[in-house]
Amino acid sequence: MMKKLLLSVMAWAIIIWCAGTAIAANAANNDVENKLKAAFPDVDFSSVTQSPVKGLYEVVWGDKILYFAPHDSILITGQMFDKTKRNLTAERLQGIMAKSYENISRKAKDLPLDKAVKTGNGKHVVIEFTDPDCPFCRQAAKFFESRTDMTKYTFFTPLPMHPDALNKVRYILCQKDRAKAFDEVMKGKIDGQKYETCVDAEVNELIKAHDSATAKMGISSTPFFIIDGKVVSGADIPQIEKLLNEKVIDAKDKK
Repeated sequence: MMKKLLLSVMAWAIIIWCAGTAIAANAANNDVENKLKAAFPDVDFSSVTQSPVKGLYEVVWGDKILYFAPHDSILITGQMFDKTKRNLTAERLQGIMAKSYENISRKAKDLPLDKAVKTGNGKHVVIEFTDPDCPFCRQAAKFFESRTDMTKYTFFTPLPMHPDALNKVRYILCQKDRAKAFDEVMKGKIDGQKYETCVDAEVNELIKAHDSATAKMGISSTPFFIIDGKVVSGADIPQIEKLLNEKVIDAKDKK
């Protein structure tokens, strides 16, 4: 009986100790987050955790990992290696992005594709987030010209660094043949030219729908692709080509 009582007391002591440790860790993290927000209000981080180096915290900011020293309010960019030359930063980022891309791929199933600009009728399904004035987006657009084996749905994500991008988005969405207008814009045919846009309630709603899709997917840079459910960030042409060269598995083939 005494032995059971002692074991019970020890179990509760361990539970209380673990809970206390977790509370202390959360409090420490909250303190670090507050210091980071105060020192760097423009850093819209998604998480702050203890790094492998004592006193240095890992900050996940979009698709980047930074390090923060709260004692001196110093933010550090760069990569962390251990004594075996393992790139700890790259490994962590790979794991973080894999989870993020998995989540994005799931969310993509609920995107309003009827609001996107559709081009092509091929078996491969490409969902694209692009900026008309992004040079890498135009590079990808040039590659896609040669592909006739895909159906592409384009959502526009005009970035603040391109002041005319939103006007070009509006120009595209104002046209009767949006796919043709999109092609013209991505080829630079209206760059430096005077062009007219419309004031149309439907276009306004479409722009809102594209903004909402971008926000829902958490996309902050372009171009960004979901190809047959697999994510490609940036104009990684070799990876895009690899995915488009893979066989499309029909639902009936999965059975």
